[in-house]
Order: sequence, then structure tokens, then C-alpha cells
Amino acid sequence: MTNAKKTAQRQGFKTGESIVYPAHGVGQIVAIEEQEVAGFKLELFVITFEKDKMTLRVPTTKAASVGMRKLAETPMVAKALETLTGRARVKRTMWSRRAQEYEAKINSGDLIAIAEVVRDLHRSDAQPEQSYSERQLYEAALDRMVREISAVNRITETEALKLIEDSLAKSPKRAAKAPADADLDGEDVQEEAA
Repeated sequence: MTNAKKTAQRQGFKTGESIVYPAHGVGQIVAIEEQEVAGFKLELFVITFEKDKMTLRVPTTKAASVGMRKLAETPMVAKALETLTGRARVKRTMWSRRAQEYEAKINSGDLIAIAEVVRDLHRSDAQPEQSYSERQLYEAALDRMVREISAVNRITETEALKLIEDSLAKSPKRAAKAPADADLDGEDVQEEAA
């Protein structure tokens, strides 16, 4: 027990703290423990991801190199929400290449990059249906964003999702399409083209 108290903080992280692990999103450090692996003593962060029912052990010395970070600060959350209000940028490359780029952004753990994926893959109800793989990537990015905003702002995931949806509704693609297509509703034009 004294060992647990002594190792309550390492590399700027402490037990009980929520963190972001790039490949898995928001988790919580529940302990810092020592284990012997192949004759070497290793000090490990024990991180739980409640929603995924998963526990991860990360060597304390590797935390920085794997990209583990503290939760975003409030200004970063505001910037991510602002990113959602921008115009979607969809490259005209093959879907497989774009999918890899989206996946890399999601797994980067960078809140702004994740917000870009949410913005670029978001579809309003009036827009054409997404493919299965688009939907999967969108939901993965949205889930990461919801979890982090919820943890940073200390609000429920439902409230975080509402913040995200409100920001997406301000996007020019969804809000101000009418001036470009004088008589036609922007969504109708997209459906005809699809």
C-alpha cells in the first residue's frame, strides 16, 4: 500500500486523472504499479476505458512517446467546436486513401484533427446516406470528441453531443446553401447529383 502512495504521480500524470490515449480516447489512470517483465522491473500506468470495458497498461517511461496526453484545456475544446462550424473539406481522392487519412486523424488523439473528421463526414438528414465505412469513421470520431468534451466540461455525453450538433448546424454547408442556388434548396441539388 505504501508503494501505491509513493507512485501516485509519474511523468506529470497522477492516479484518478482522466487522460487521452490516442488509439483509444479518454481513459482514467486508476493505478501506477510495478511489474516484473522478463527480469526487468517496469512501472506502469493502469488505464481503464470504462465505455469499452478495457484496461491498458502503459510503461510510465513510454507515456509521451505513445502520445498519451492530459485532457484538452477549455480553449482547445472551443477551437474544436469552432472547427465544426467550418466548411467540410473533402478531397477528391479515392475513398480508401481518404479513409486511411480519417483513421489516422482519429487515432492521433488530436482533438482538432478529430473535429475535422466529424465536420467532413457529417451528413444532415436531408443529405444522401453515408456508406457503411463512412458511418463507422464518423461515429468513431464523434464518440472520441463527445467523450473528451464531456470529461473536460464535466457534462454528460448527451450534453456534449448537443454542443457538437449545435456547432455542426452552424456549418456553411448546412446553413447558408440557399444563396448559391437561388431557387433551389441546397440539399435537393445534392440529391439530384447523387
